[in-house]
Amino acid sequence: MEQATTTRILISARRAARGFADRLYDRAMARRSRIAKKIIVSVDPAESAPAISYDGGRLSDLYHRLLTASWPMLLLGIVVAFAGVNAIFALIYMLDNGVENARPGSLSDAFFFSVQTMATIGSGRMVPRSIVANALVSVEALTGLIGLALMTALVFAKFSRPTAKVRFTRFAVISRLDGEPSLTFRMANVRGNRIVDASAHVVFARQEKTAEGQEMRRFHDLKLQRYRNVIFSYSWTAIHPISEDSPLFGETAESMEKALGEIIVSVTGLDETFAQTVHARHSYKPRDIVWGARLADILERSAAGLVIDYSRFDDIDRTEQHAGLAEAAPVAGKGQGRSDARHRTL
Repeated sequence: MEQATTTRILISARRAARGFADRLYDRAMARRSRIAKKIIVSVDPAESAPAISYDGGRLSDLYHRLLTASWPMLLLGIVVAFAGVNAIFALIYMLDNGVENARPGSLSDAFFFSVQTMATIGSGRMVPRSIVANALVSVEALTGLIGLALMTALVFAKFSRPTAKVRFTRFAVISRLDGEPSLTFRMANVRGNRIVDASAHVVFARQEKTAEGQEMRRFHDLKLQRYRNVIFSYSWTAIHPISEDSPLFGETAESMEKALGEIIVSVTGLDETFAQTVHARHSYKPRDIVWGARLADILERSAAGLVIDYSRFDDIDRTEQHAGLAEAAPVAGKGQGRSDARHRTL
């Protein structure tokens, strides 16, 4: 008899556990369906990739938002959050009236008592006297410890994140180089460090139609004459020969504009100071490509050796006339350099 009862109990428990697991699975699938409905994919043909965002409100992916925010916005957010949380606790303290030596109905006394509790200051004059106030102090102390740990980790992660400061020329140019049409642009490491074993990857993106007539965004790699730089400390001129096997072969300013073409540049390397990988990215739209021009020479000879003149970094010189963008694209004038130093000695 007892064995039969035990068996029925085990069967009932197994059924209950299976039903609970099924309900959890159904809830997870329903939540995934709701999330999928909130995914927004904004496809702009002029962009290199679709912009995908999750419409989950302002708190979606909060860590990424805080990590990528500017320092003034991050500090302002911390101050606002600190004041808001203390204001909420202060209202509860004031409604309970459980703080000793606090003026009845005084929001300022309750607020500063909350600040002292959260920061574990404990000046000693105002103390909790009721059960509610003591319980609230316990919760607020724990909230303060967790908040301090999170803010410390966030500030440290933001402060220690290595970033590259690579400057690209305002325009990319297409002209003959050594008798062959070539795409040319220039990069410069404007930070005083060195990027070791830097590599550049260049892609040409454009709208194309498949054999079935479906329009797609396709990406084609552009081979550079030199895609690696052992020590990227000054400037780097990237050259892509437009030969017959180049994706740019046969392209014109008009065809590139019509196909919504875009040249995307990605540079990665090892930061010598942080010993971590850094990267930089830039893109050239059809309006940023000048046909029939070359980059101005920025190297000068001096008594100290070769000197880089960054004031001419964005300058271009006309070499031949092409229809389309050659007349429409503005020429970067002298003095447009944005580097901290106008000259740099090699």
